[in-house]
Amino acid sequence: MDTPLRTIAVVGLGTMGTGIAEVLARAGREVIGIDVSEAAARQAVASLEASTARAVRREGITERERRDVLARFRTFGDLQAAADAELVIEVVPETYEIKQQVFRDLDAIVSPAAILATGTNALSVTRLAAESRRPERVLGLHFFNPAPAMKLVEVVSSVLTAPSAVETVTRLARELGKQPVAVGDRPGFVADGLLFGYLNQAAAMYEANYASREDIDAAMRLGCGLPMGPLALLDLIGVDTARTVLEAMYSASHDRLHAPAPVLGQLSRAGLTGRKSGRGFYTYNAPGGRTVVPDALTPVAGAGAVAGRPVSSVGVAGSGTMASGIAEVFAKAGYAVVLAARGPEKADTARERIATSLERSVSKGRLTAQARDETLARITPAGSLDALAGVDLAVEAVAEDLEVKRELFRTLDKVCKPGAVLATTTSSLPVVAVARVTSRPQDVVGMHFFNPAPAMKLVEVVRTVLTGDDAHATVREVCAAVRKHPVDCGDRAGFIVNALLFPYLNNAVKMVEEHYATPDDIDAAMKLGGGYPMGPFELLDVVGLDVSLAIEKVLHGEFRDPGLAPAPLLEHLVAAGCLGRKTGRGFREYARR
Repeated sequence: MDTPLRTIAVVGLGTMGTGIAEVLARAGREVIGIDVSEAAARQAVASLEASTARAVRREGITERERRDVLARFRTFGDLQAAADAELVIEVVPETYEIKQQVFRDLDAIVSPAAILATGTNALSVTRLAAESRRPERVLGLHFFNPAPAMKLVEVVSSVLTAPSAVETVTRLARELGKQPVAVGDRPGFVADGLLFGYLNQAAAMYEANYASREDIDAAMRLGCGLPMGPLALLDLIGVDTARTVLEAMYSASHDRLHAPAPVLGQLSRAGLTGRKSGRGFYTYNAPGGRTVVPDALTPVAGAGAVAGRPVSSVGVAGSGTMASGIAEVFAKAGYAVVLAARGPEKADTARERIATSLERSVSKGRLTAQARDETLARITPAGSLDALAGVDLAVEAVAEDLEVKRELFRTLDKVCKPGAVLATTTSSLPVVAVARVTSRPQDVVGMHFFNPAPAMKLVEVVRTVLTGDDAHATVREVCAAVRKHPVDCGDRAGFIVNALLFPYLNNAVKMVEEHYATPDDIDAAMKLGGGYPMGPFELLDVVGLDVSLAIEKVLHGEFRDPGLAPAPLLEHLVAAGCLGRKTGRGFREYARR
C-alpha cells in the first residue's frame, strides 16, 4: 500500500487548479502550486485569501486556521518545485502536446514513488501515461468545477495503472470529503461522457431553429429540475472547451451524437466562447460576467402577438393520474372544468383523486379549506364525451396510443362546438396525426403537461403546420392563466424535453451494458458532478422502463440515427417484465408495498 499523500503539487493555476489547491490546503496538505505565469500564481494566492476570509466571516473556520491554510500553499514558476511531492496533479491546457511535455519533465524531477495525475476530462489517460517512464504511476483525477464545492471526483485507471496507486488516490479523495467514482479510460469518463452528448444535442436543436435558446433552457430546467439549461451551461463551461471534449469523444466512439454540432465550431472560431468572452449562445454584461443582457435574439414581449380565443370552461378527457392532475390545475385557476371519462364511475373516481390531492395541500398548509371546496365545486364529472359540447378548450389525457387518440379526436370533432380549441397531451406522438382526423386541424394543438401536473411548471406547446395562430395563442394565454411556463416547439418526436432526456438515459444504459461503470456510480456521478436531482437509473425506474423504451423507439424511428437505437439491455429488462418501481424490479430491486 502506498504511503499517505502529504505533499502535493498542482501544475496549472487556472480556475480549476486554484480550486484543487484550496481543497488540498484546507484538508491539511502541503500544496506546491506551479504555473509559468506569475500573474496566475498571484491570482491563485489572492483567490485563496479571499475564499478563506469568507469562510472566517461565515464562521466556517477560525482566523488561526485561515493562516495555517495560507501557509500551506506556496507558489512557484518551475516544475523543479515538485521534486518532493508525493502526488502531482496537472491541470494545464487541454492538449496532448502540453500535457505530455509536463509528464516527460516530471519524470526527471519527482521520486520514483510519486503518483502523477492528469486532470483531463477529454484526453486519453493511457496515451498520456505511455509518455511517462512510470506508466503504472499515472492515472486520471478529474475534479469538477468549482472544486471546493463539487463532491464528485472521477478516479481514472488506464490498463497500465497500478491498483495501489488507484487505492492511494481514492483514499485521498475520501479524506478530502469527496466521493470518488472509479472509471476506466474513455473520453468524458462518466459524468462528462453523458453530459456533453446531451449538451451537443441541445446545441444542434438550437441550430436547427427548432426552439429558441430561452425555451430550450427553460424546458430542461422546469421539466427535469436541472440547475441550468444546456445552452447556458455551454456558455459557462466554454463553447470551445465543449467542442474539444466532443471531438475527443467522437474520435473514440464515432457516434454521431458526439460529432460536435457545427454551431459550436462557428461560435468558437468567432471567439464567442461563452461567459469568458462575454458572448456565446447568450450575451453577458462583460467578459467573465454572469448577467445575461438583451441582444438581437432576445424575445420582445408582445411583439407580433395574436390574440387568443376567450376560454372560460375547460374539458378534460380521461380518468388517469394525468387527467386528474390537469383538471385540478384548471379548477384551481378558476376555470369551470368538465372531467369526462368512459363511464360515470371512472369520472367519479378521478374526481375523488383530485379531492384527495387537494386535501393533502390543505394538510400541508398550501391551500385553505375554502379554496379546496371552491376548486372541487368547479369540477363536474361526466361519463361521456358528450358533456364536452360547450367547453372552450378540450384537453385529452388518455393512453399514449395513436389509434386511441385518433378515435377520441374524431369524437371531439363531432361533439365540441365550433371554435373550441382541441389539445392533446401526447409526449411522443405526432400531433398532426390526430389533427388530420378532424375537420378543423387549425384548432388542434399539443399541450404537453408534465407529471405531476399540479406541481410541474412546464407545458410544451406544440403547433403543427396546420395549427392556427389564434389557437396557438389561446393555449399560451391559458398556460399563463394557470401559472405554467409555456415553451414553443414544433411537431416532432420528443419535442424538447424527451428528445434531449431519453438519449442521455439510453447512453447511461449503454455504459452499464459495456461494463464501464455501475448504475450506482453513474447515478452518483450525475447527481454530484452534474447537479441532477436524480441519477439516470433512479429516473428510469421511476418513469418505467417500458415507457422509456417506447419513447426511445419513437425517437429512433423519427430521426433514424443509429446512436438513438434503444440499448439492448433496456429491451431485455422490459421483455423480462422488469419495468422499474411499478413492478418491484428494474435496474434495482424495490420492496413491495
